[in-house]
Amino acid sequence: MSGKLRKIFSDGKKKLVGFASAGCPTIGESLEFMDAMLAGGVDVLEIGVPFSDPMADGPTIQASSQKALSSGTTLKDVFALCKKLSRKYPEKGFVLFSYYNLIFHMGPEKFAKTAKEAGADGVLVVDVPLEERKEIKPILDKFGLDLIPLVSPATPKARMKEILKGIGGFVYYIIHKGVTGTRTELPKDLKEKVRELKKISTLPVAAGFGVKDPEMAKRVAKIADGVVMGSAFVSIQLDEKLSSAKKAAKAKKLAADCGSALNQ
Repeated sequence: MSGKLRKIFSDGKKKLVGFASAGCPTIGESLEFMDAMLAGGVDVLEIGVPFSDPMADGPTIQASSQKALSSGTTLKDVFALCKKLSRKYPEKGFVLFSYYNLIFHMGPEKFAKTAKEAGADGVLVVDVPLEERKEIKPILDKFGLDLIPLVSPATPKARMKEILKGIGGFVYYIIHKGVTGTRTELPKDLKEKVRELKKISTLPVAAGFGVKDPEMAKRVAKIADGVVMGSAFVSIQLDEKLSSAKKAAKAKKLAADCGSALNQ
């Protein structure tokens, strides 16, 4: 376990976890975009590794993944992007957001070693359930990488306890059932669900899936330790009316506005 992600959350301030798709629309433009997110105030960057069948993602992130693949983005490109950003922003956290097929194809050991060398602090593997975690977790542990767990409103308490055993970093709490994408409302039982989660684990809780703007981020931050924003950033990446510089400026402003809102 890296310990760095846990440390980022340890100062008592609410943290902004931002997701963007590597390679959308090109690897160079996504580097500029993510740099702007970090400069604007994103504390932990989730770097989306493009995959042809992103089953946990809604249409926005699916579209960004397809664009990245169409532009020829490879896993090697993603590692290079991560290395550049982690060297420039050593105080920030970096999580590779991937599907297991890509890790399996590369080889879990080689993937973990390369990810660590690229400056990653953790890995979120969307499609590896608790029962299959032994395929990847010991290898991530060996290289000092946190496996970021996903917990949803449908996760029973007993299973939650098992999921969170031996885990570091932070917990990603999925606010809504279903796939990623911005929403207009928060579920009424969010506070209760996060409170239940915090009784089980001392890990920081970052809540996301559907947080669309600073106002919604502020409401989530009153309940959780951090807020995850993905589709709101990726929508900017996909906006073909904007130049890459304007996309970056818009991402920086969104990150700054949300970062300010979290601790009001």
